[in-house]
Amino acid sequence: MQEKNLRKSNKQRTEETRARLMKAARALFVEKGYAETSTPEIVKTAEVTRGALYHHFEDKLSLFRAVYTTEAKAVSEEIDAVTSRDMKPIDAMIIGANAYFDAMQKDGRARLLLIDGPAALSIAEIREIDKETGGESLRQGLEYLKETHNLDIDPASVADLLSSMFDRAALAIQIGEDSASYRAMMEKVMRNLLD
Repeated sequence: MQEKNLRKSNKQRTEETRARLMKAARALFVEKGYAETSTPEIVKTAEVTRGALYHHFEDKLSLFRAVYTTEAKAVSEEIDAVTSRDMKPIDAMIIGANAYFDAMQKDGRARLLLIDGPAALSIAEIREIDKETGGESLRQGLEYLKETHNLDIDPASVADLLSSMFDRAALAIQIGEDSASYRAMMEKVMRNLLD
């Protein structure tokens, strides 16, 4: 084999370093929380230099934002995997809600997205990330229901209220509350509001 075939390209090394930083940071943020995690710990865990960290991320907050965005995108993808535009809107919302609860049970995800995220990032940042990662789908579904079923609702307000309920339920389920009860109550709330 030629020596050049054994060498990784700069792009590959860059992607690998970034991935190691993200993985190490996620693990530490889950274990210790955002506030208690230091950049030296992240660098040590990722086995990279401090310079590598600052080459990829401006600071700890920008690294956290990248981890947060990745987690939010993963939740959205898990919901999208089980819902479709061919479903009745109310069914898609209920199936999507259950997919959200399932997705939020991944180790550390509730802490990252629902506790440390709001503590570290501004509400405006969280809303922007939500829009970028598919969080607008709930509001769009409510807009569709309003138009097609002549519902007297403000889709943006209802989406915010339902999102808050989903988040609170996900936290309760995370600490061991009865998942079936929360899922059943969320379905009942959505059916009563939207049917």
